[in-house]
Amino acid sequence: MKREEDKTIIYQNKLMKQQMDEIENIYMTMRGWRHDYHNHLQSLKGYLSLNKVDQMKSYLNELETDLDSIDTLYHSGNLQLDSILNAKLAIAEKGQIRIHCDASIPPQLHVSDLDLCVILGNLLDNAIESCRKIKNPDERFIRVYIGILKKQLYISITNATSETVKQRTDHYFTTKRGDHGHGLKRVDQVVKKYDGYLNRQNEPGVFATEIVLPL
Repeated sequence: MKREEDKTIIYQNKLMKQQMDEIENIYMTMRGWRHDYHNHLQSLKGYLSLNKVDQMKSYLNELETDLDSIDTLYHSGNLQLDSILNAKLAIAEKGQIRIHCDASIPPQLHVSDLDLCVILGNLLDNAIESCRKIKNPDERFIRVYIGILKKQLYISITNATSETVKQRTDHYFTTKRGDHGHGLKRVDQVVKKYDGYLNRQNEPGVFATEIVLPL
């Protein structure tokens, strides 16, 4: 029994490191660009005051290329959440998955960046994996809503699925072994840590997770 638990812990740590590395790359890129934002504005003002229109156009083109490389499509007001959303949902869009995302939260949260990564990283990974199994791209979708309701962090993720996510006691599992099942358990652990609320609904073709965490 202990051997199985050790394997699970090792696997979870490996998965978490992969997710954190992926998200940190986007986080640092976004943070670096924001840090340079003031300098960019000063440079543009300088070109404008000297009436150097061609140089200003060239500078703007360079900025546009730089921004395209960051590809920040989703802005919530929280840099860590933006990093997670942009990392994961970019993968989803490449997989021909329709995305609807509505996220707006404060810059600082009581929930740690690590725990936020555990919750959203696992939920979005599972949602993407489920959608990939659907042959018709037109039927693939992920809906994300994240906000503050009554001084609580509210997270809702709904995705298309072609499989049934069954419940055994207080845990869910799927036909896919490994990361999917472990990911759901990690989410459960974090929600329990904050004395939060978690609800999962599995209807034909749709799987939804709803989480509420006190702030």
